[in-house]
Amino acid sequence: MSTLATMKLGETAEIVSFTDDDMSLKLLEMGCTPGERVTIDNVAPMGDPIAILVSGYLLSLRKQEAATILVKSL
Repeated sequence: MSTLATMKLGETAEIVSFTDDDMSLKLLEMGCTPGERVTIDNVAPMGDPIAILVSGYLLSLRKQEAATILVKSL
């Protein structure tokens, strides 16, 4: 299993779980729920932050936050 931070531009995956309990509450409130599909939409020139398409909108996350989201490739 990999994390959202290791995905490449254009890749789609499904959220499985979180590794940080404190961060997971924040992510859940933003629509990052287990079972939701996420796509890497854009990556900043230096690689951080990243923009993901989740729950029908674009969400910008720092790599550190994305590293707490476990995903499985589709």
